[in-house]
Amino acid sequence: MSDKSALTAEDVATMLHVSKSGIYGLIKKNEIDHYKVGRKIRFTEAHVRDYIERSKTAARAAVHPIPTALDESRYFDLSMERRKEAGFIICGQDLILDVLSNYLRMQGVMALRAYIGSYDSLVSLYQGRINVATAHLWDSLTDDYNVPYVRSLLPGIRCAIVNVTYRMQGLYVAKGNPKHIESWQDFARDDIAMINREKGAGSRVLLDENLKLLGLYGSRIKGYENENQSHLTVASAVGRGDADVAVGNEKIARQVENVDFIPLKKERYDLVVKKEDVDTPEVTAMLNILRSGKFQNEFKNIGGYDISDIGKLIVET
Repeated sequence: MSDKSALTAEDVATMLHVSKSGIYGLIKKNEIDHYKVGRKIRFTEAHVRDYIERSKTAARAAVHPIPTALDESRYFDLSMERRKEAGFIICGQDLILDVLSNYLRMQGVMALRAYIGSYDSLVSLYQGRINVATAHLWDSLTDDYNVPYVRSLLPGIRCAIVNVTYRMQGLYVAKGNPKHIESWQDFARDDIAMINREKGAGSRVLLDENLKLLGLYGSRIKGYENENQSHLTVASAVGRGDADVAVGNEKIARQVENVDFIPLKKERYDLVVKKEDVDTPEVTAMLNILRSGKFQNEFKNIGGYDISDIGKLIVET
């Protein structure tokens, strides 16, 4: 990707799959560099690369070096290209997918990564814009992960759902938990301010489903409309004291200073492919890698992952 100047806030919002107001929020918090032309705010692609790199540095440090998030060899912007003109696109935001794409490229598969949340990932698979979706979407009615959403968001399409890992989801709170936050009910407290994930993220869905069960409305929760697109960023906001609580996974909490983790739900993180693609060379290679001892050894000593079912077929819809 060549450096370009004069990117607008709207351009950057499209690249990062966040709202335009979210970009101005990053500027206000000094989390993304920019420059001004008169009174207008502008960015370069280097600014965007630096922001994504900072957001992922802690996660990448746990495993052997991985290329930067906007390296053209691995980053795929769904708003800029059509799938057929790109390569084998794996959608999702976990470190394990970055390592998987590296293994695929070593086997000659042009693996690219699209960093969007679970809901939009499944929609993109339905629209034929990606090859592999990933999801960790909890359904309160069935107490199941992902299967109800695949059936709803990919109607009439046969899919294979394969496990990647199990992770513990819960609450990020300040070190020592000074406000004694323990459960979903605490979001209704007047003295609690949260920071939220973007619509469609698995953590956001988990929160919303539990709020629904409690009869609570998100619009009445302080900070509910304050959205960000990564676990690392919301955990960092809690660590800095900009918010009292956020929802995310345990692995990230171990990487951020001044943050404690309250475990609430063991989630299943799965990848989803169309059944008609299961026997293609790319998907076959991907499944073989997931099931290989060499790949699994990458994650055996990293906290926050339960890979006991990695590569296992959960269900065919």
